[in-house]
Amino acid sequence: MAKAVAEKQEQELIERLVGVNRVAKVVKGGRRFGFAALIVVGDGRGRVGFGTGKAKEVPDAIRKATDQAKRAMQRFPLREGRTIHHDVEGRFGAGHVIMRTAPSGTGIIAGGPMRAVFEVLGVQDIVAKSLRTSNPYNMIRATMDALENVQSPRQIAARRSKKVSEIVVNRDTKQSGDVTAESDSE
Repeated sequence: MAKAVAEKQEQELIERLVGVNRVAKVVKGGRRFGFAALIVVGDGRGRVGFGTGKAKEVPDAIRKATDQAKRAMQRFPLREGRTIHHDVEGRFGAGHVIMRTAPSGTGIIAGGPMRAVFEVLGVQDIVAKSLRTSNPYNMIRATMDALENVQSPRQIAARRSKKVSEIVVNRDTKQSGDVTAESDSE
């Protein structure tokens, strides 16, 4: 029974090949060539992981990277299932990324490896920019670092031992409250 559930979850995963590089190992007789693959895997509902693999043949490298990505999957909170909760920055090595929330209908405005992460994560509306490097390994790790810093109102409320309604200010309530506050001061 548990095996059937695991297979069903595995079938629903989305995989994106970010890049394949040819690598060389220099030995006494010359160069031995191999391939390195970078893969991003997600379920489209808030879980994502990345993996790398090296092998003599491309399919083997991709398989290794996919297996590693599946083992390294993490869950991240999404607002309304379509964007992140707040603006955030992430860093890894020379990789520096900035991610901003976006209104519905904006789409994914991000380049290269970051776009792959957002597509498999299930983010539909986001504005993201990569600064300082174009190295896909560092860009993905910086993106994952930024996603780890995203906190939902529920997580913040639990940490502060408060209710979510005390943390989140409704815009309608805030605007009407501001109007009454101004009229009281006059």
